[in-house]
Amino acid sequence: MPRAHVLTHLETEGPSRIADAARRFGLEVELHPLFSGAAVPEEIPDGDVLVVMGGSMGVGDVGDPRYPFLAPEVELLERHVARGRPVLGVCLGAQLLAHALGGRVSPLFVGDPPVRYREVGWGAVTFTATDAEEPVLQGLPPSMVVLHWHGDTFEIPPGGTRLASTLACENQMFRVGSRAYGLQFHVEITGEDAAVWVREDADFVRLANGPAGGRRILEDTERWVARHTREGDKLLDNLFRAMLARA
Repeated sequence: MPRAHVLTHLETEGPSRIADAARRFGLEVELHPLFSGAAVPEEIPDGDVLVVMGGSMGVGDVGDPRYPFLAPEVELLERHVARGRPVLGVCLGAQLLAHALGGRVSPLFVGDPPVRYREVGWGAVTFTATDAEEPVLQGLPPSMVVLHWHGDTFEIPPGGTRLASTLACENQMFRVGSRAYGLQFHVEITGEDAAVWVREDADFVRLANGPAGGRRILEDTERWVARHTREGDKLLDNLFRAMLARA
């Protein structure tokens, strides 16, 4: 049975609805909890999908002995894409994918003069291509509300195509080839996930949005999560359909 190999970096950042989408396409989901000592797979079999999830560490931590899995992940991503195999990177996973393919990853700054910015909470991403140009956007509106949770950003790697942006962060989604995709935003989360993140990552939320930031995220979750789930599941299905199509 083909599998979706999911590399996780934090106990609280699992695949959530990505796992549901993988199962809809007949994939068995195999978790690789790197944060608890699981090894980065040396190879992913042909026909399987590699999914790399988010985490609080960053590309700048590659080589840090606290995160010995980051460098092997970068190498695996580079090999996997070079072979035309399917890849989905989310948040940190998208940054690692961009880095592996030659894109620069750096802290996010906005404004003139530039100031450090952390994009945390619910907000719209706008797609930068039409559904006629990009099959993964079929059936989606021109923009959708998603959950953001990051302080770094990436360049689109050489040969890649930008697919989504926000006002604060130009590069939110990209494709390389026909089977590798990076998403800076979190399309996978549930309302329960959001509540856990607000609680467990409270310091980061306060740093980004002030003392009332957590309450606003929870209120916005109630407002947006049903629509986000409908549209997000459509995007996830489109992504798996594209990744599983033979190049």
